[in-house]
Amino acid sequence: MTTVIASDGVPLHVTENGPPDAALTLVFVHGFCMTADAWSAPRQNLADLGRTVCYDQRAHGRSGPSDAGHCTLAQLADDLLRVLDDRVPTGPIALVGHSMGGMTILGLAETHPELFGDRIVAVALLSTSAGGLARSLLGLPALVATAARRALPGVAAAMRHSPSVLERSRWRGSRLSRALTRRLGFGTTRVPDDVVDRLEKMIADTPMPVVGAFLRTLLDHDRLAAAGVLRDVPTLLLVGDADLMTPLEHSQALAEAVPAAELSVEAGAGHAVILERPNAVSARIRELIDRASPGRRPGPRPATRPWATAAAGDRPR
Repeated sequence: MTTVIASDGVPLHVTENGPPDAALTLVFVHGFCMTADAWSAPRQNLADLGRTVCYDQRAHGRSGPSDAGHCTLAQLADDLLRVLDDRVPTGPIALVGHSMGGMTILGLAETHPELFGDRIVAVALLSTSAGGLARSLLGLPALVATAARRALPGVAAAMRHSPSVLERSRWRGSRLSRALTRRLGFGTTRVPDDVVDRLEKMIADTPMPVVGAFLRTLLDHDRLAAAGVLRDVPTLLLVGDADLMTPLEHSQALAEAVPAAELSVEAGAGHAVILERPNAVSARIRELIDRASPGRRPGPRPATRPWATAAAGDRPR
């Protein structure tokens, strides 16, 4: 475990596994209201591919707090650059991002396109949107979604400035909280209770001011043009067709911007596909690395996690 200091002084908690001189480093970037722990199964499954680096995004998990003015995707992209410069100064890199983590990677492509194709040899964008999140909201009917979108700026402001009232209404660990987590985070897979509990805890541990601070940048996010930087980089786009947060059409828009990318759709999976279908996600990332590194000689593959193997979504249909 190490710490990287962001450009504004925020300490970023980093976990590394594998030899520093590995032929490839996989860097995992987690999503909104999650932590690096969400990658535990894919990191174990893919440990034979090389070194892995994973970090908590600012104001999430074990990383330091951030003022609201720096809770932006532009700052997150700069944080990712700092992690790469500090922890992976040499050698090829595969970037793997989920949700806000994928948006962070697109932000890096916008500001530092020269890294892609040279240092960054493969990119996986899981449950990721290049923009337009304000137009699609949780699968709600159009009229309800429109009203909800209009209310979001006020909700975000309340989260930042009056968090105590909202914190008391979160019902941490309650049946309602778990039910909402199950509905919004997962699809039709019979997900084990402990997996739902993991996601519910990560969400509940994210302070309300942090949620409110990041909402605006996520809704304003528009980096479809930056996706063009990935045209010559082996790219995986993976999404569940039951994803309510970043619906399938967002990955389809990315696929149009990056024609050579592979679009992989997980039938019945929801937004937290890395928790719901860890083995399927790992398999698609492995195929991506094989495409990016022909002739690579990996070591023995680690065993997959038993609960992941038993999940309905990871069994052949």
